[in-house]
Amino acid sequence: MIPCWLGSDIPYQEALDLQEDCVRKIHSGKGPETMFLLEHSPVYTIGRTRNQSSLGDSTHLPHPVYEINRGGQATYHGPGQLVGYPILNLRNYGQDLHAYLRLLENSLIATLADYDVIARSREGLTGVWVQNRKIASIGVGVRKWVTMHGFALNVTAASLPPFLHITPCGLEGVTTTCLHDETRKSPSTDEVGERVLHHLRLQLQLTERGSTT
Repeated sequence: MIPCWLGSDIPYQEALDLQEDCVRKIHSGKGPETMFLLEHSPVYTIGRTRNQSSLGDSTHLPHPVYEINRGGQATYHGPGQLVGYPILNLRNYGQDLHAYLRLLENSLIATLADYDVIARSREGLTGVWVQNRKIASIGVGVRKWVTMHGFALNVTAASLPPFLHITPCGLEGVTTTCLHDETRKSPSTDEVGERVLHHLRLQLQLTERGSTT
């Protein structure tokens, strides 16, 4: 898996086009598995669902909305938030979408532990939580076993206010939090990205090893 750092203030469509191109190349056997890491320009996204109530009144949202081919309800991406898009061929990792979602959660939980933050997953919900506060969202799409989209980990307090305009992930009463609010440390999104990349690679190695035994 090759890391590709796109930087900050990346328009959503630009990152989506890069994902699409990478998926096509993997399908054709001409491209490597890639991990895109970035901070988006402010944007709301939602999966393709008839029920879009989690956006509230979308005509009054402060940032644009993208409807995309992932699971889940509304979420926000923007400055201060680390976004990761692993483009992986799940045929190499057991062809199990649910196991892949757990793998992403475990990678983020291990990353947060590096900063002395005790995080967890919650039964029946996708994402990562610190007690009852949501710190990371996960939403993926899969085409012929090749993944798109991925995770968004709130790193700095700048990532939090736009969540107040929506019902994050369609869950009423959810409080969002960020890494800086949960630890005495103040890592940059780049530093956190390196830790996520490290733990994701470890998780993939274990999964790959398990699928071949």
